[in-house]
Amino acid sequence: MRHHGSLTKDDETNQAAWEATRGAMTGAAKWGAFALVAGGCAYAFSPIYRGLTVQFKVYIQMSGMIVGSMIEADKRMVQYEHRVRHQKRMARDMEVWRRYEEDFEKKGTPGVGGEGNVKG
Repeated sequence: MRHHGSLTKDDETNQAAWEATRGAMTGAAKWGAFALVAGGCAYAFSPIYRGLTVQFKVYIQMSGMIVGSMIEADKRMVQYEHRVRHQKRMARDMEVWRRYEEDFEKKGTPGVGGEGNVKG
């Protein structure tokens, strides 16, 4: 059940936040590793990169990690949204189907709702 105005009581919002956090951590790790390798290659082959200050090299590394975390968090949020919408649609469709089965059973159509109520 959703409680408007309260982030601590809204389970769906908390799950979405955790999914985004996991995505951000994964993206930062992936892109951070790539930025580290790219920085190592740049250090080995580029005198311009070797001449940069340590602070600027750290800034470049952090920029890669931040971009990666944003991209992966957004990707995970979109996937989460699609998954939740699909689950809600399936639950809604199952409820409608269950109501149809109950209506048929009430009208005396045998065996529609389940095999336990089949009239011989």
